[in-house]
Amino acid sequence: MSQASETDYQICTRCIHDSTVPGTVFDENGVCSYCHLYDKLDKMFPLGAEGERRLAALTDRIQRAGRGKKYDCVLGVSGGRDSTYTLYYLVKVLGLRPLTVHFNDGFGNPVAGENMKRSAERLGVDFRTITSDWRESKDLKIAFLKASTPDLECATDIGIATALYGAAAKENVKYVIIGQSFRTEGIAPLEWNYLDGKYLDAVHRLFGKHKLRKWTPEDPGFHLNVRHMAYYAAWRRIRAIPILYYVDYVRKDVDDIIKKEFDWVYPGAHYFDDLYQSLMFYVHRVKFGFDRRRYNYSALIRCGQMDRAEALQRMEQVYVIEDKKVIDLCIKRLGLTEAEFAEIMKLPPKTFRDYPTQYGLIRKMRIPIWIMSRLRLLPETAYDKYFSCG
Repeated sequence: MSQASETDYQICTRCIHDSTVPGTVFDENGVCSYCHLYDKLDKMFPLGAEGERRLAALTDRIQRAGRGKKYDCVLGVSGGRDSTYTLYYLVKVLGLRPLTVHFNDGFGNPVAGENMKRSAERLGVDFRTITSDWRESKDLKIAFLKASTPDLECATDIGIATALYGAAAKENVKYVIIGQSFRTEGIAPLEWNYLDGKYLDAVHRLFGKHKLRKWTPEDPGFHLNVRHMAYYAAWRRIRAIPILYYVDYVRKDVDDIIKKEFDWVYPGAHYFDDLYQSLMFYVHRVKFGFDRRRYNYSALIRCGQMDRAEALQRMEQVYVIEDKKVIDLCIKRLGLTEAEFAEIMKLPPKTFRDYPTQYGLIRKMRIPIWIMSRLRLLPETAYDKYFSCG
């Protein structure tokens, strides 16, 4: 494969990834590297009879590890389609006993909140909301805006992960379930969505004002560096499992199921279970010149759930999630004036590479990370996220 030059625009002949997406290279047929990554993952995590066999074996291990405990797994929920269906599938199809955990950083969509409560109640499972210290989450969001990188929700993503690991540690549960699928969401390029505890600490030191509380195993807060991951993955042996990788997940069919089972209400757009996403999409488009739908729609094209021509047509329109009223609400909730936000938008764009991170260490740990991903001590796409996506 060859990297497209800066002056030669190229778009994948199979999906809609193009040469503006960091880390994208094209083969002699014009097919992008993300399509090849999809094909690799599709073989690694087969559907059909083999997928059912693997899922049955995995379910058996989860149930055996949970014997004598109140819960056999922890599931992160948001009230969106993916996590709601994952909850349904865990309980109704696999017969598991999850503790559902929601991380609240102050920007939850009320519609999604009702979805979470209703689904947990009807399935008879415990629902736990872990609310961040508003001073911390607000301070970190402003810090990343001032850092001028695309990773505007780095702190929230880390907060979600630590909420799940912390709950698992507290309940002595060995499995954390992730309601995400590479087939329908894709994998974000590293320079658009980089996660690293040292990176968060560096940005906070430079631009934050409020001191973050210290890490503890059951209340990690916004701390998740290599040392913390080693504690949860290697010492506590907590495994992160993306159950939907083994499930033939068709969005249209899923909508019918969860609406029937839980009276689930669509939040208004994909990712709109989090209102802050409205501001993020706006900043990404206007300041950084990219639209995350490019990799979301590409994933749906690859798995046959969206037509390529339809995806290209949709990309010509500003995504509906960019609701000006919600964007203004987010800015106001952060305590920023319109003038302050305008100054932030004028700052020169940067990436995680402009700040201290653990990326150099991660690159040196390529083989251990590959092994830990395959052993499920890390999320199974962790290796590809850091080594195949930019």
